[in-house]
Parts: sequence; C-alpha cells; structure tokens
Amino acid sequence: MSLLQRIEKQNQSDAQTAELPGRGSAPAASHPQPPGPVDRLAGIKARILDQIMGDKSLLATGDKAEIRSKVEVILDQVLQASAVPMRREQRAALLEEIMAEITGYGPIQPLLQDESITEVMVNGPRQVYIERRGKLELTTVAFRNDEHVMHVIDRIIAPLGRRIDESSPRVDARLPDGSRVNAIIPPLSLIGPVITIRKFSSRPYTVDDLISFGTATREMFDFLKACVETRLNVFVSGGTGSGKTTFLNVLSSFIPNDERIVTIEDAAELQLNQEHVITLESRPRNLEGEGEITIRDLLRNGLHMRPDRIVVGECRGGEALDMLQAMNCGHDGSLSTGHSNTPRDMLARLETMVLMAGYELPLRSIREQTASAIDLIVHTARLKDGSRKVVNITEVYGIEDDEILTQDIFAFEQTGIVEGKIQGDLEPTGIRPTFMAKFKENAIVLPPGEYGIPPEDPARPDRTLSRKARFSAEGVSQLDPSLLSSRVAKAGGMVYVSSIGPIDSETKQIVPGGIKEQTAQCLKNLKAKLEAEGSSLEKVVWANWSLRDPSDFDAFNKEWARWFPGEMLMGQGTLMPPLQRRAGFKISLGVIAQS
Repeated sequence: MSLLQRIEKQNQSDAQTAELPGRGSAPAASHPQPPGPVDRLAGIKARILDQIMGDKSLLATGDKAEIRSKVEVILDQVLQASAVPMRREQRAALLEEIMAEITGYGPIQPLLQDESITEVMVNGPRQVYIERRGKLELTTVAFRNDEHVMHVIDRIIAPLGRRIDESSPRVDARLPDGSRVNAIIPPLSLIGPVITIRKFSSRPYTVDDLISFGTATREMFDFLKACVETRLNVFVSGGTGSGKTTFLNVLSSFIPNDERIVTIEDAAELQLNQEHVITLESRPRNLEGEGEITIRDLLRNGLHMRPDRIVVGECRGGEALDMLQAMNCGHDGSLSTGHSNTPRDMLARLETMVLMAGYELPLRSIREQTASAIDLIVHTARLKDGSRKVVNITEVYGIEDDEILTQDIFAFEQTGIVEGKIQGDLEPTGIRPTFMAKFKENAIVLPPGEYGIPPEDPARPDRTLSRKARFSAEGVSQLDPSLLSSRVAKAGGMVYVSSIGPIDSETKQIVPGGIKEQTAQCLKNLKAKLEAEGSSLEKVVWANWSLRDPSDFDAFNKEWARWFPGEMLMGQGTLMPPLQRRAGFKISLGVIAQS
C-alpha cells in the first residue's frame, strides 16, 4: 500500500469513527456504499497516467523537470474536475507515485530510494519483500497486475539492450546506480513475473564502513591489505547475500594506484577508485541467438590487455580454469569470488567449475593448478542475526596425496549473544602462514606481534611447501635439508643405502622432467654413493623403490633395466613418504650391496 493510500485509509477510518452511533449521527444505511477515497484515488491516478502516456513527444524528451511540470498541471485539472478534496501532503504523495510510474520503477521506487534497504524482492504483483539489516520483511507495496510488473522489468532492461519474453524468460541486468537485477517470468515462474534487486550503496563501502558493521576488525583489514599489496591471489567465498561482492570491492581498493586493473563481470558492480581501471561486462545472446560474449571470452581477451591485476566479479563455470591459469602465469595479485559454504567447499567447487570448461583434465592436475594458483580464501557468512562477517581467513599452501592442503590463519570465535546480536571476533589460530616471508621480500613492514600470528620457530626449518613454485625465482620449491642426503650404514660386510632421491648434486634441486629423468638421476646418485663406500652397482643384491604414482612403474622399470641389464633384482615397492611427495619426488630408491 502506498503512502497516499495509507493516508486516505486513515482519513476514511477517522471519518467512520466520527459517525459511529452515539456520537451524534444515525446508524449507517444498509444500501451499498459508493466508491471509497482509495478507489477514487486509483481512478484519478489511472486517468493522469493515461494522459501522460499518450503524449509520446513529452516522454521522448526524457526531461524529468518538464514531465513533472506537465504532470502537476494535469493533476490539478483532474482533481478539480473530480471534486476530490486533498490536503497538500496527499497531493505531493500522489504526484510522487505518478512520477515513479512515468520516470522511475513504479511502486518499488520508494524502496530503491531507502538506503536502509539492501534487497528488494518482487514475488508476483501482490507480494513484495525487502531485506533490511539482514532480515526479510513483507511490505504493503503491490502492483496492479502482471503487466504492471512486466512494464517495470522492461523499463529496467531496455536501456541495456536486453530482452525478456517467453523465448528468453530470464535476464540479468543492473540499474544506473549499479544495483544488480535478476528477472524471471512465466512459464519459468509459476507465480508471475519475479524481480530480485540487490541494491548497492550510492557510495562504495569503505574499510571504516565494514568495521562499523562488524564485518571484520581493523587489524584483519590491515593484514588483508598487506596480502593484496604482496600480490597474493585471493578468493572471497561465501553463501548468497553474504557480502562477497562488497568485500571484494573493499579488497580491490588496496591495489596500488599505479597498476593497470582489468575487471570482468556479468553485470558491472565493482566500483574501483584507482586511476587505471578497465571495466569489462559480458553480453547475452541477441534476438537471433547470436553475439553472446561470456566471462571466459572476456577473461581470455583481458590477458591480452597487459593487466597488472585481474579482478573477476564471480567464477560460476568454465572461466575458473582461465582464472587459475592467469593466476599461475604472471598475474599475481588477482581477485575473485565464488559461492560456497566453507573454504574447503570453495576448492571443491573450483574443481567442478574447471571440469565445466569442457576439457578432460586429470583431477590431480586440476588440484595442483588450484593449489599453486590460490594463496588465500576469505570466507564470509551471513549469521543468524542477519549480520555479515568474515568467519575464516584460510591459506592454501600445497598439495599432498592428491589433496589440497589448507590451514586457517584466522577463524571467527563467537563469544556470546547480546540483545539478539552475535558477539565475537576473528582470532588467530596459532598457525604461521607459509607466505610470511613474502611480506619482507616486498618491503611490507608488519606491526609488532604480526596480527597475533605466532613468530617463526628457529628450531624448526621451513617446511617443504613454505614457498610455492610461483614464489620461487627458480620456479621450484625449496627443499627440506633432510632430503639433500641419503642414509648409509655398513654392517656384516654389507652396505645399506636408503632415501636416494632425484636431486642434482650441484644445484641441490630436483631434476626437471618425468619419471624417466628422475629415475636416471636416482641411479646416478646411487652409483656415486656406492663407489664412495667401496661398493658398486654390480654388487647390489636387493632394492627398494618408492613410487609416487604406481602407474609410473613400467617407465621406471624400463630405465632401471638400462642400468641393471639381465635378471631383475630382488626387491619390493613401497609407498612414498609424505615428505618426499610434498617435495615433488616421483621416485626414491634404497639398496643393499656387498661391501
């Protein structure tokens, strides 16, 4: 119900109360009553709209001031002819409703102008919901009929060159202020045309705004700012309406002003204030079913635009593969979002989205690429009290046994509920992320205490995965010192050698290549080790081999036969230890030989 209708209904109620029996008036007659004030107002409004809509030349000007002036003249004429008494505030409310119908978005125009409302949901002509402070509310707003709703949808999408009809019954669009719109109509919707509008503030939210909302603390934003400046690849995950896009916009504000940024979205929502920003937006098919430009198309094109950073509004499908490849091939510091319930679920969804690209990639390959590309997942959630908070900051630091390794650096801890509001903060988990050295390399000064992250333990050497391949100038991981030398023991006239790995004795790194190259390096290292102990390959009587992938056995055995021609040695295969798997070994050897 509009403001004008509420005023009239209250006036009608007051009038009826004044005429109750016992207050100086006769009982109401039993004959039918004439149309009430609300009905008369609806008729007046319809007559004015008919006159304005019939003046095509006036509407073509697009001049709101001129249209408003014309509406005021017609309104006064109609009111005078109808002899309907109307106070000044009632006339002003009626004028605003008519202007909303002509130049705005009809009954929902006041809702779109209300800054306290974050979402408007039109479920057919008679049911309009809003979201305010994270909670849904049913309003009294209503449309006349389905055609009235369709008229508003057409007004939204017409300036964008998009269409909606039975052959294409859904559409994504945006309002001039950047608010995101989704519309779906029959036959897909069984309750009539449905509009969902995700509103965006006319002024982009800042760090201070999100801190005041309780989304995260200033300390956490300082940490994330350091991560963005260090060019870590960050994914923002979360459920629908959890604030992912808003948070991504704030993260994007940390990108230095001297970098070239390419943003890619379905409907442009990001509002970056840097000087060098190129905004790309996808395009649906035209009436002939041609001309579609997808996020994947734009992402591929964006790679040719010399970007320093790529920001993809949301990964929903095969574009995830292109995004991971961009992160892995020189576009560090890229940002994106995705729907998921947890950080781990985000990684699982990425696997599914990569497969949607249409390539039959091995799961191991997808996970290796994902683990190498993504450094940090920031997970947002809308809690039961309607508040939106960052609940996890999770590092992706490698892969082991075909599983992507993650660890929470910060996690939200609820401390209680005060007056229906959930209390708590992001707290450090006591785990030191493996990328901390990157801050120093980029001359980023961390505050004392480093956000509560534990200090580095000098007694504990860096883990094998403390530097991703992307982080190393040589493109390989830093090896644990324990892997650089094998174990040798002598007893009873025999030499026992174990943990011979495919490490080049000069570079102290794993040799490049596959199982063949690594097997050859292992045997070369074994030969040198045995000869240093007064033995040789000819004196080997028993062997043990550990393969990362059992399917590599045939290739390994072929190379082994080149070094040990003749009958196969006695021995056995074992499961490769986790430390060697993480280091990138495909094979390691152990033997027993005569002294």
